Amino acid sequence: MSARAKSDRQSGWGLTIPLLGVPLAEHADIVRALPDLGYTDVWSAETNGADAFTPLALAAAWEPTLRLGTAIVPVYTRGPALIAMSAAALAAAAPGRFVLGLGASSPVIVGNWNGIAFEQPFRRTRDVLRAVRTALAGERVDGEFDTFTVQRFKLEQAPTPPPPILLAALRPQMLALAGREADGAILNWLAPADVPQCVAAVANPDADIVARVFVCPTADAEHARSIARLLISTYITVPAYAAFHDWLGRGEVLKPMHDAWAAGDRAGAAAAIPDAVVDDLVVHGPPEVCAERVAEYVAAGVRTPTIALLPTPDGAPTLDLLRRLGPVAR
Repeated sequence: MSARAKSDRQSGWGLTIPLLGVPLAEHADIVRALPDLGYTDVWSAETNGADAFTPLALAAAWEPTLRLGTAIVPVYTRGPALIAMSAAALAAAAPGRFVLGLGASSPVIVGNWNGIAFEQPFRRTRDVLRAVRTALAGERVDGEFDTFTVQRFKLEQAPTPPPPILLAALRPQMLALAGREADGAILNWLAPADVPQCVAAVANPDADIVARVFVCPTADAEHARSIARLLISTYITVPAYAAFHDWLGRGEVLKPMHDAWAAGDRAGAAAAIPDAVVDDLVVHGPPEVCAERVAEYVAAGVRTPTIALLPTPDGAPTLDLLRRLGPVAR
């Protein structure tokens, strides 16, 4: 499936795995149950927990119908040949069900944790996209890109069909690249009202649009907002996310947070985030209310909202909670 060719995939409903508080080996029964609960997708994340590929490889063996996606594989921490090999292996394990999500990641993950220079993120992402797409199509990758050189690499066995590639994108240039050269975009840290602006920047009506939606399913608003403020102050002070929310129109309302963060006042930065912003960016409330809020992303133009569950006072997620958060509950 390519963004240059019309996709007939209807809206889906995803879950981010692994779930917090559940050991990876204990996800088998959860993953097997998801289709009956209305879920169509599982997507991984790669920060400082599991890598992007291992949970999906297990899910491919546990359940034969779910779509599997990486959100995201950083374009710096693996070379383009290794990304292509990992994607080809997972695409072979789950034919027609795997989506490779690529993204620039962040200076903390790339530079501070992996010791790799975080330079020219747009060009690096574009170059990796082009090299990996070429490799997954079964063609030889050979030549100089702006940010690296590849000499005569070709996959031993390219997957048929090659998996679609989505780009994590926050601002117009990367969103346009996602619509022009990838198969769509992965959105993050936005409200339903922000979706149309991002979709317009993708500028391709056939592009796949996936959004990670942070969900804290509890009626304890104080608990949910406390977790949300910590996450928002940590993520949205990253320069790319700060610029994203400036572009979305939140620059002034988030300025006190940025000022406190720049002064080294982490607690003050979290406290400076207005409730309205917290409630826009993190879904919380009883599970059925959360499901309705997640559905607003679909109504706004997201093809697959992907729930990222945050901790609640009730402990590890249960199948009953996932059922109540799923589209079947609506």
